[in-house]
Amino acid sequence: MLDRLGIAAPIVQAPMAGVSTPALAAAVSNAGGLGSLGVGATDAAGARAMIADLRARTDRAFNINVFVHGRAKADPERETAWLEWLSPLFAEFGAEPPKSLRTIYKSFADDAEMLSMLIETKPPVVSFHFGLPSTEAIQGLKQAGAMLLATATSLEEARKIEAAGIDVIVAQGIEAGGHRGVFDPAAPDDALGTVALTRVLVSKSKLPVIAAGGIMDGAGIAAALNLGAIAAQLGTAFIACPESAADDAYRAALAGPGAHHTRLTSLISGRPARSLASRFTDLHQSVADRMPPDYPIAYDAGKALHAAAKAKSEHGYGAHWAGQGAPLARAMPAAELVATLVRELKTAPFTTKSGQ
Repeated sequence: MLDRLGIAAPIVQAPMAGVSTPALAAAVSNAGGLGSLGVGATDAAGARAMIADLRARTDRAFNINVFVHGRAKADPERETAWLEWLSPLFAEFGAEPPKSLRTIYKSFADDAEMLSMLIETKPPVVSFHFGLPSTEAIQGLKQAGAMLLATATSLEEARKIEAAGIDVIVAQGIEAGGHRGVFDPAAPDDALGTVALTRVLVSKSKLPVIAAGGIMDGAGIAAALNLGAIAAQLGTAFIACPESAADDAYRAALAGPGAHHTRLTSLISGRPARSLASRFTDLHQSVADRMPPDYPIAYDAGKALHAAAKAKSEHGYGAHWAGQGAPLARAMPAAELVATLVRELKTAPFTTKSGQ
C-alpha cells in the first residue's frame, strides 16, 4: 500500500503535534520513510504555512495529521474547581491561575477552513486521530488524491474506520507516547498492547495495518512486520533528533530516569496521554475524585501551569509525551536514524521478506 507513494522503508514517523516540524518530516521522507506533520494544534493558515515549508524541503510523499475529537463541553463549575485545585501550584511560582479556560484547539470535524485548505494543497497522505470526520470530508480528501489513515485502539474503532472508507488503520497500542487515540475517552478501554492489537486488526480487518506503540528500533519494526503490519509508526524515537521541536528540558527528561517510568494521564490535557514521569504526572497522588475539564479545555490550564513553572526554571510541568520504549531513544539526525533503523531491520534475525 505505502509503496504506491514511493516509500521505500516500512517506517512512518508519528505526527507528534507540537514536536514534529517540516524539517523533521522532510528528513524522514527524504530518507525513504513517511514523514508526518501534526497540525492539530494550529489553524488552517498555520497548517498551510507548515505544508509549504515541508514541500520546499522534499518532493517525497508525506502525511498531514489532524485531530477529530468530539466537541468539548464547557462546564464552568468543573473548570473553576480544577483551577482552584491547581492554584497552590501556580502560587509556588508566583503566578495566578487563568480566570477562565478556553477551548484552545478546534476539532477537524468543526473546521471547514482546514478541510478546504487540505483539499486545495493536496497532501499525499492525511491521517485522523481521536475519531473520524464526516463522509463528505472523507470523500473530498479522497477526490483530492489523498491516501487516508486513521488511528484505532480497538477492533470496534477499526471496524468504524473500515466502514468509513479509510485506506489504512494505525493500530495504536497502549505503549504509545502522546495522546491515546480512543474515539470516546469516557468509554471503557481494553488497553490492548501493540502486539495483541496489531494481530487482532490484521486478522479481523480487511484493511492494511500500521503498528504503533513502543517501537524504537529495527528489531521492533521487524516484529511488527512479522505480526502482519505493513509498516511501523515511531514517534518517541524521533523526539531526540535535532530536527524536532523538543526543547532542551524535554530532551534532558527523555534521557533521564523518567524515561523508565512513563505514565498515562488525563491531568495535562483532559484526554489520556502517555508522558515521561514528572511533577505533573505525580499529581495523580492528590487528584482524588476530581475530573479534569474536557479536552482541550484542560490543556489550557496545563499549558498555563507549564509556562508559570518554566519562567522559574522548573520544567516538571511540561507535556513531555513519550512511549514505553523511551529508554531506547537515540539522539541523531533523522536521516541517520532512518538509515540506522533500516540496517537494523535487515539484520534482525526474524525479519520477514517484506522487511528485507
